[in-house]
Amino acid sequence: MTTWRTDRMRSRWLAPCLVALLVSGLAGCAHQAARDPGATATDSAAGEADARRRARIRLELAASYLQAGQKSVALEEVNQALATDPAYADAYHLRGLVYMAMPDLGLAEDSLRRAQAMKPADPDIMHNLGWLLCQRQQYDQAQQQFERALAVPTYAARSKTLMSQGLCHQKAGRVADAEKALLRAYEIDAGNPMVGYHLASILLARGETQRAQFYIRRVNNGQFANAESLWLGVKVERAVGDAVAMRQLGDQLRKRFPDARETHAFERGAFDE
Repeated sequence: MTTWRTDRMRSRWLAPCLVALLVSGLAGCAHQAARDPGATATDSAAGEADARRRARIRLELAASYLQAGQKSVALEEVNQALATDPAYADAYHLRGLVYMAMPDLGLAEDSLRRAQAMKPADPDIMHNLGWLLCQRQQYDQAQQQFERALAVPTYAARSKTLMSQGLCHQKAGRVADAEKALLRAYEIDAGNPMVGYHLASILLARGETQRAQFYIRRVNNGQFANAESLWLGVKVERAVGDAVAMRQLGDQLRKRFPDARETHAFERGAFDE
């Protein structure tokens, strides 16, 4: 069953960062190892390179474990990577993501701050730190991190950050700012169901039912429709007054998600819950 509920998405929103780390080879910052006074510069460089290689392997394993939901094992692998290479910024970054998934937001922030101190211009770290601060209800600080990430000219995951920025604004009750950020995300990635869903939700709450209908129909006509989006679609079609579309979405809920709470709500006619 496809699912992307907001309260279950914290760790999945981090997946693009994990993929980016793996694709980039988990390069990280240069390791400043202690030098043996009797060693040559070549020996020292070779030792540093070997330490980084071994730490990178551990970190790749940790990323795989985290994506598989094995958080404790992922944390063990990250700590092994840091024991091998204590100056590895990407390891602190990934450790922050593991703690976020656990969740232990205090330890997560400590790790992400250490990663950022080592790589202050890294937009992925800014993004994840921003999302963490949003979860801690430090909304202004979160938005500062998002804006810093978006200001990096080479940042490729702008739609991810704009979506998170919009959701953080929504969480803070700044609905107009949330819509603005989500619309910018939609311009970049119109196929993202989370963006379309939350735009429709905001617009429905504001009474802009025709606009809400546009966004939620695109979600429900695609491959990522789920119980939550179909239920929102039912409520939007009801507000518009399209009884046929409303009934069709209700039939999909019954057929595809018979045990979902949204289906039970539909059966009860609990449209205002």
